[in-house]
Amino acid sequence: MKVKFKLYATLSDFLPSEACDHQIDAEVAAGTTPNQMIDSHGVPRRLAHLVVLNGVYVPPSERDRAILRDGDTLAVWPPVAGG
Repeated sequence: MKVKFKLYATLSDFLPSEACDHQIDAEVAAGTTPNQMIDSHGVPRRLAHLVVLNGVYVPPSERDRAILRDGDTLAVWPPVAGG
């Protein structure tokens, strides 16, 4: 099944070179979780601060339980500092 995977800010460095607009269409196995998707691209979990599945925030406690479905969009942002 296909999932759109988006990595923003410094995390975009973990996408393959063919990525366009901070995203790729990834082929994933049925039953894949957000954390498995994040891990498969080498993104350290401590840097996956904001994880959004189809526009809905996925808290850390749910990232190993939520299941990706065909056509889903998973977007990830790193921690952001400001002031």
